[in-house]
This record gives sequence, structure tokens and C-alpha cells, in this order.
Amino acid sequence: MSMFTWIILAGIILFLVLKRVSLLRPAAARQWLSQGALVIDVRTEGEFRQGHIAGAVNVPLDRLRDDISRHAPNKEQPLLLHCLSGTRSGVGRGVLRGMGYSKVFNLGSYYRAARVLKNCASSPSGAQVT
Repeated sequence: MSMFTWIILAGIILFLVLKRVSLLRPAAARQWLSQGALVIDVRTEGEFRQGHIAGAVNVPLDRLRDDISRHAPNKEQPLLLHCLSGTRSGVGRGVLRGMGYSKVFNLGSYYRAARVLKNCASSPSGAQVT
């Protein structure tokens, strides 16, 4: 393999490791949810309509700056973000932190978020996938 290929592979591995490390652990997610955290789905409206976690609020990433204050006017409100792969929710976390929200966490992908929140009795509908 060429040096360029090794550099690309190392970059991909680093990206995946950093993405994984930045995700909120399941136990912490459940604890935040029990303390009133709001689950925010930053996927598009079309993706949300195809299926979503019950009780999640859809605020697409491209409208997050403008629309989040309607759903979370208190910047101390814990927010658990997710999207399809975890990338947009990671970006959304940065956006909200930049806006002064102090308790914003990345749940990662839609499927991971559904698994993490699946058995949460404190979620509005048991965090079921619809």
C-alpha cells in the first residue's frame, strides 16, 4: 500500500474512534432522560416521517438555530440529540453549545438511540420506534 492509502486509512480510523468516544453512554442517557431530558431528532422531516422514536421532537439540523428555542427555551434543559448516523447530531451538539445550551449530548445514530432509550419507562411512550 502507498503512504497516501495508509494516511487515508488512519484518518478514517481516527474519525470513527473520535465519533464513538463522543457518544453519550447508555446509562448516562437513561439518567438524563429520567431527569427530564428532551430527545431531539435532527434528521429531515422526511426521514422523521419514515420512522422515529416516540416522544422525540424533530428539529432538522438546518433549522436548529432558529427553532430550538420553541422546544427548549431554557438553556439548562438537557437535550439528547440523534440523527441517522450520529454525524449531524454531533454537529448539532456543537451548534447548541455555541448558542449557550449547557447540557447537550449526542446519542449517535437513530438505531443506537432507539436501542439506548428502548426500555426507558420515563420516556413519554417508552421510547418506542414508530
